[in-house]
Amino acid sequence: MTDEIVPPTERQCELCGRTDRWDADKQNWVIAVEDGERQVGNKHCIHEWDINGRYNPVEGKPSVGSDADA
Repeated sequence: MTDEIVPPTERQCELCGRTDRWDADKQNWVIAVEDGERQVGNKHCIHEWDINGRYNPVEGKPSVGSDADA
């Protein structure tokens, strides 16, 4: 059995709120657009992306702290 690694498709800066989404066609992160507005945050921010223990890149495995752990 082989587990598949699934990369994140969205990230958000914990400091300024900038939100990026992965664009598969461009093979790059792009600034998210919500309600017609680009979620740019602060252009001078050194972004601190919300990478933590809750995201699990292994498909089919429960995330840390999920209800599956109870």
